[in-house]
Amino acid sequence: MMIRTITIALVASAALAGAPAPASAQRLIASLSNHRVMVTSSFTGANLVLFGAIETPTPRRGGYDIVATVIGPRQDAVTFKKDRVLGIWLNVDSREFDRVPSYLAVLANRELDAIASADTRRRLQIGIENIPLTQRAAVTIADASADDPFRQAFLRINMQRGFYHEATNAITFLAPLLFRAEIALPAGVSVGNYEVDVRLFADGAMIARSPSAFEVYKAGFEQFVTSTARSHGLLFGIVTAALTLLTGWLGSVIFRRD
Repeated sequence: MMIRTITIALVASAALAGAPAPASAQRLIASLSNHRVMVTSSFTGANLVLFGAIETPTPRRGGYDIVATVIGPRQDAVTFKKDRVLGIWLNVDSREFDRVPSYLAVLANRELDAIASADTRRRLQIGIENIPLTQRAAVTIADASADDPFRQAFLRINMQRGFYHEATNAITFLAPLLFRAEIALPAGVSVGNYEVDVRLFADGAMIARSPSAFEVYKAGFEQFVTSTARSHGLLFGIVTAALTLLTGWLGSVIFRRD
């Protein structure tokens, strides 16, 4: 009886040893080329390099998929609807967005619908269309539907400015387990902390995740003006008004016609 028990245990151990490694054994490592981006008066944008590797004892024959989501500092925004009234274009309606990303980029190695199903993308908030953009209506705050005209207008404006973008061929595999991508920051990006969420997919399921972050900060005279305005608001306002009056007076003296 004991010999039979030992034999069964050895067979079970051999079967486990020969079984494929579970998904949890695969680890995702990601980092950035720079974790701080300095903004000066001559800032015209910047490109950060996202690079990473997949650690696994047995690589999959079918390969992997990578989706990276970059979210900038959250802020309130207002979208206006214009219409012609008596021959004049006026703002006839508006919608306030509550704490939405000031910057949003979704990068992938191929089409999102080929990486995961619509339900999975919705549940994991993969893709711009699945990122909640909460709107304030009266006393309630809720995410609008995808066909909401104010949501569509908000996305269109931010995409035109380069603050929102989705690229399904932005991540390149340099080797079966090595990848890279570029994060483009346009001029005018908000100052603050940016979250980078990198996810690893296989067979339509997320099997690993690696968070990262970087900071956009002002330096030089811009930082001095910003710090002064925040810490000494009244004094900053008085000095600004005085400089405006002085500039106007000097202009009138210089360009005065006798």
